[in-house]
Amino acid sequence: MLIHPGFDPVALRVGPLAVHWYGLMYLVGFALFWWLGQRRLRHKPYHTLGWQGRDVEDMLFWGVLGVIVGGRLGYVLFYQPLTYLAQPWRVFAVWEGGMSFHGGLLGVLAAMALWARRQRRSWLQVMDFVAPCVPAGLAAGRIGNFINGELWGRVASADLPWAMVFPAAGPEPRHPSQLYQAGLEGLTLFLLLWWWAPRARYTGEVSAAFLVGYGSLRFAAEYFREPDAHLGLLSLGLSMGQWLSLPLIVCGVVLWAWVRWRAPQLR
Repeated sequence: MLIHPGFDPVALRVGPLAVHWYGLMYLVGFALFWWLGQRRLRHKPYHTLGWQGRDVEDMLFWGVLGVIVGGRLGYVLFYQPLTYLAQPWRVFAVWEGGMSFHGGLLGVLAAMALWARRQRRSWLQVMDFVAPCVPAGLAAGRIGNFINGELWGRVASADLPWAMVFPAAGPEPRHPSQLYQAGLEGLTLFLLLWWWAPRARYTGEVSAAFLVGYGSLRFAAEYFREPDAHLGLLSLGLSMGQWLSLPLIVCGVVLWAWVRWRAPQLR
């Protein structure tokens, strides 16, 4: 049975300034998006449509805004609406923590829609570009959760070789669910999409694959993650993360069917 190392959440202190590991993981995720985006330009159909490096930089800027604003508002609305309704000024207290992937996804979708409209480009084509570049950043974020010793897993058998005690969660051995999520919705989804996306696809197929893939892998990982203490398990014994993942799977399937029904030319 392992014990969480209890990392200092602050990576670097410069006078009164404290740089947290979790914030650094966000920067790593954004840097990975830029690096992968430059290579995504070589894939079909972007290498023949005149897409350039500055397009990746613009999408990154808009995407960062979408992640931060959407992630924060998503956490407020999905996880603690009554708390923030009673104290609305705390919505802006981002230093207290509290971000939601599902909210961040909605923020990115909105940001990319605005950018696509400004550039007079197909929104689905833009999202097809973005989708394979996202999971690597998700893996970095989950590693940040692990370093912080937060969002730990459910109680596990002490016989499980990698069961881990998180001191803040009590003496019971638990699943290191942050690492499960980093491996599933992060590394596994990245490898699958990065291998699959460059081939000739209908516009919208890559976006649909991301929605189905992320939703399914997140849904599975939630069985090992401890539900939020103030929410617990909801209807049908599912966590909030699972309920929020189901619409992603449904939307992905519907988008896939709609794209195939329209039967555009392969790009």
